[in-house]
Amino acid sequence: MDKLPSQNEIIQCRRCPRLVEYRERVAREKVRRFRDWEYWGGPVPSFGGLDARLLIIGIAPAAHGGNRTGRIFTGDRSGDWLYRSLYDLGFANQPTSTHRDDGLKLLDSYITAAIHCAPPDNKPMPSEFANCRPYLLDELQGLRNVRVVVALGLIGFKAYFGARKQLGLPNPRPLPAFGHGLAAKLSDGVTVVSSYHPSQQNTQTGKLTEKMFGDVFKLARRILYK
Repeated sequence: MDKLPSQNEIIQCRRCPRLVEYRERVAREKVRRFRDWEYWGGPVPSFGGLDARLLIIGIAPAAHGGNRTGRIFTGDRSGDWLYRSLYDLGFANQPTSTHRDDGLKLLDSYITAAIHCAPPDNKPMPSEFANCRPYLLDELQGLRNVRVVVALGLIGFKAYFGARKQLGLPNPRPLPAFGHGLAAKLSDGVTVVSSYHPSQQNTQTGKLTEKMFGDVFKLARRILYK
């Protein structure tokens, strides 16, 4: 699968000392249930093909999810929900994602994040978003076929529109409202679909159900293939 040059840069990135220290410490210390794993312990690259028409933007890898497996949205409940939904709607060749060599392939879809390293307490700092932003800018320029963007959480939503602004792409004024299942078609033909993030907090409190999450990708598919 072809990759943008920035993906190799991401894997080698050490721009944020706090994130470097945390991701590597987690990889050394591990947790009991994953003590037999050799953690990835580095920045987690994006995943998918450059011809994708569906772009999914999350927030950051989980300490014992992507930081362990080396694949974005892999190894925790968020990933379980995401890849099941993608498989059900024809955007992935299998419903599970467990490790980098499990045979998973994305179909007409591409997954990235605003931050590529696991942050302490799942809370990146503004400077860390800024340090990671060039990678997202490179992706938006390289993914020329994108027609639908699914923004996971308000942070993913803001990251996408902020990157568009930096690239000089037309943004509506004011920006569309963020809300689960809301869709906004932009003047350049891209439709942005908002979703609550499938975080543990949202899923355990019932703010987001798996059906609600799947419905977002049903909407994305209807827009793409209508």
